[in-house]
Amino acid sequence: MLKVQVVPVTEYQQNCSIIFDDKTLTGIVLDPGGEPEKIAGEVERLGVRVEAIWLTHGHLDHAGGAEGLKKLLGVEIVGPHQDDKMLLDNIEMVAANYGLSGMFNASPDRWLSEGDVLSVGEHQFEVLHTPGHAPGHVVFVNRESKLTLMGDVLFQGSIGRTDLPGGDHQKLMNSIAEKILPLGDDMQFINGHSPPSTIGNEKATNPFLQDLG
Repeated sequence: MLKVQVVPVTEYQQNCSIIFDDKTLTGIVLDPGGEPEKIAGEVERLGVRVEAIWLTHGHLDHAGGAEGLKKLLGVEIVGPHQDDKMLLDNIEMVAANYGLSGMFNASPDRWLSEGDVLSVGEHQFEVLHTPGHAPGHVVFVNRESKLTLMGDVLFQGSIGRTDLPGGDHQKLMNSIAEKILPLGDDMQFINGHSPPSTIGNEKATNPFLQDLG
């Protein structure tokens, strides 16, 4: 089975997640937004053999710790879509504007595109390009386990903000309508800032989705 260990990082307490197979203990780290030493310590505590760092998008609170964690774990950074290169190249500048330290520009070893397939052990994740919150945002979908690694597209009771550079509200709503809702009501998801939820629960209760049907 796939296991998820959420590691809240930085003063913003955003969700970094360790996704791993409970039998082989192989896994990945999703969206290390900061505090790479804390994340690496949790990896060691769990006994997980991390094979890669996956990024859903390039905002500093999801990618600011990626380069530091790469050095600690000796693994590649995979994702997001290349349209987020500008965000990844400016993490240090944005962090300085917010008075944050310990966050660094990230250089992925591999960019991702719609339809790419990645694996955690024997568990395959399909890549969907979901712009709107960020131009190069991607989500990772494991249909067998009914688990989506959502990043900042959809939250419990809310959606990703679109007032940051590269944000586009209509593109975000299109991504949700065309890519996320068709995954099915029983699809569970973990995201960057709120508790987990399901597509069905959000269709029924999320005020931002009521006009999407």
